[in-house]
Amino acid sequence: MDITETTPAFRGLESRASGRVHETADSAAIDDDERARGLDPVYDYDAVDPDDLFDPAARGGSGDARTAPATARGHWRFDALLPFPAGEALTAGEGGTPLVATDRLADELDVDAVYVKDEGRNPTGTVLDRGLSVAVTAVAKRAAAEGVDVEPLVCASPGNAGQSMAAYAGRADLRSYAFVPSRCAFSNKSMTNVHGGEMRVVGGRFPDAADAVDEQLATDYTDLGEFATPYRHEGAKTVAFELVADLGDAPDVVVVPTGSGEVVAGVHKGFVELDRVDAIDETPRIVAAQAAGCAPVAAAVERGLDEPEPWGTPDTICGELEIPDPAGGAAAVEAVTESGGTAVGVDDDDILASAVAVAQNEVVEMGATGGAAPAGAWALAEDDFFDGDETVVLLNSDAGLKTPDILRSHLMGQGI
Repeated sequence: MDITETTPAFRGLESRASGRVHETADSAAIDDDERARGLDPVYDYDAVDPDDLFDPAARGGSGDARTAPATARGHWRFDALLPFPAGEALTAGEGGTPLVATDRLADELDVDAVYVKDEGRNPTGTVLDRGLSVAVTAVAKRAAAEGVDVEPLVCASPGNAGQSMAAYAGRADLRSYAFVPSRCAFSNKSMTNVHGGEMRVVGGRFPDAADAVDEQLATDYTDLGEFATPYRHEGAKTVAFELVADLGDAPDVVVVPTGSGEVVAGVHKGFVELDRVDAIDETPRIVAAQAAGCAPVAAAVERGLDEPEPWGTPDTICGELEIPDPAGGAAAVEAVTESGGTAVGVDDDDILASAVAVAQNEVVEMGATGGAAPAGAWALAEDDFFDGDETVVLLNSDAGLKTPDILRSHLMGQGI
């Protein structure tokens, strides 16, 4: 595989700061300053036919067992608006997750319809598998093109991204190092090692883990942190593609649990691209749902800021949401405001109660992070955010088995 082998519509990586389009898919070939200010994959949208985008038919395969099968499934079926062909993707069938109708939630929110997009069904139980699949594909293509070993893959993570990175790195025969805070969920710690990844557990919280990367790792590395690679949020945008494929049109509102900002920014980008290729009539309102104990994006939206200010004292039991200075903060604020949506901070008790309520009434097992979506929707309903005729999608960003101890402890705290 050659890094120059991209999909027909792919134009290159656009600098978020300057607007310059670099005609390459290899972010490592772009100077550090441009890369640090953010890159975004862009396409020739006039060359994309919506019928082709939503055509699940095969687009070819390489015959390599590590790559997408001849018939592209999951989110790689949308490779007309992805950088790399499905036949060259490193994939474990991520994407293609269920969209579950929840009539009780619709009645409680007093809207027309509510669906849960269950991203807990991804290979490692998280929506982040979408982005890590694309990001590790890009690195693997560069390694093959250069014919040499690449630096180890590294990311600081509350837990889910480190586990996902380890899984896809193992598929690509690449080394990986996840730096996680000591309060990272045991499931993430154990499965990162099970997938063959190295792990450094750092005392403290997520910022301490991020600081430890350069302090502890005495080697060059390829950074797969959110927005350090242009491909993690690029994978997340395929959530939007699947929602339109399943619903036949865009929903009216999508509520996204938000920590680093990559998923909310990616989902919004997906809808914007669908609008540009005339696949939908209107983009939905995007809601960023955060934990009230660490809500920099919600605070920025409330104050009318273009980007969040770092959260002084983060305090939430939902570790994936405890990102006090999100790398994708500005992109998340832009996604919310540009879409006409909003951001909301909800208490931990409400997040956990919501995750439990969904499990008890709608079968779907939400992790502590995913519970922010229904909790945020209920908070918005109390503030009369909904008109009553909307189709609302709640993104369950990770599986209940990621944090069963936290959910069970919530019940025990209620004497159950």
